[in-house]
Amino acid sequence: MNMRPLKENQDVTGDLAARFAKLGVKNSSARSEIYPPIEPNRTGFLQVSDIHSLYWEESGNPEGQPILFLHGGPGSGTSGGNRRFFDPEFYRIILFDQRGAGKSTPHACLEDNTTWALVSDIEKLRGHLKIEKWQVFGGSWGSTLALTYTQSYPERVTGVIMRGIFLLRKKEIDWFYQGGAAAIYPDAWEPYRGHIPVEERGDFLEAYSKRLNSPDESVQLAAAKAWTNWEMATSYLVPNDESLKRGENEKFALAFARVENHYFRNKGFFRTDSFLLENIDKIRHIPAVIVQGRYDMVCPMVSAWDLHRAWPEADFRLVTSAGHSANEPSIAAELVIACELHKALTQKQL
Repeated sequence: MNMRPLKENQDVTGDLAARFAKLGVKNSSARSEIYPPIEPNRTGFLQVSDIHSLYWEESGNPEGQPILFLHGGPGSGTSGGNRRFFDPEFYRIILFDQRGAGKSTPHACLEDNTTWALVSDIEKLRGHLKIEKWQVFGGSWGSTLALTYTQSYPERVTGVIMRGIFLLRKKEIDWFYQGGAAAIYPDAWEPYRGHIPVEERGDFLEAYSKRLNSPDESVQLAAAKAWTNWEMATSYLVPNDESLKRGENEKFALAFARVENHYFRNKGFFRTDSFLLENIDKIRHIPAVIVQGRYDMVCPMVSAWDLHRAWPEADFRLVTSAGHSANEPSIAAELVIACELHKALTQKQL
């Protein structure tokens, strides 16, 4: 069967009425602009184990519809800009820094740091905040965690919004860390590759792990910067100076590189390579939106496509004018629209 390539979304709002109708709700909003900056209403730390204490924050409407933002990496942490995808008058916006990331302590810690520990942390945070059910929003690694948590606790999730799909399969790891994406970004690849001696390049994850866990802090930092700069250089369709600067921030780079490498070497702590696809039936009934940049070099479109094929009930949005980052205008617009869709669906059910 011949299938034509998917076309770019129609000016992002062009088919919005049809998308609302698919969910059985009226087109009550066509907003696609991110919201103005806001500050948290309250913040805190939650002790989730003998080792780890997680930073969390809440903003928006304290009595509103809860929505949980799951950051990427793993290891990147949250930032104020993450609050801006959500209507602060409607949503009770929850952010937290995962183990080893952001303001959570201990920083860049790998001990007792697994996907399943994070799933448990999310449930502890939900209980701590006295939330019965919430929507879940995540991009890149955040999409991985969103799927894992939702499949573990489908009764606690009212909707899922995902961007830059990452299923943490071997072919995805090999694409980005063993040289696939280097065909598009050979200039950015050279420093990442060059940091590792020729004889160790058969397994970059292992080679970087050796250095990221070195007892010599200078060795750790040098490897962390090389690792992080590679991802920062490839995250936007058009290179972004702010993204590139993050790779030079030693504190950010160390957590980002150490935690990412730890998870990827351990195959996400999943039992099988296609674990998340194999468990879609558990969440098929939950309203979901998948947003994917066609030119995403970090999490290439094949993963979003495979998820779309496994979960056709989800609203699949291909953005051909974007790469990986949620901060690219066309990606951000689709994410805001997705939140508006879920807002309308929630209002219908009230």
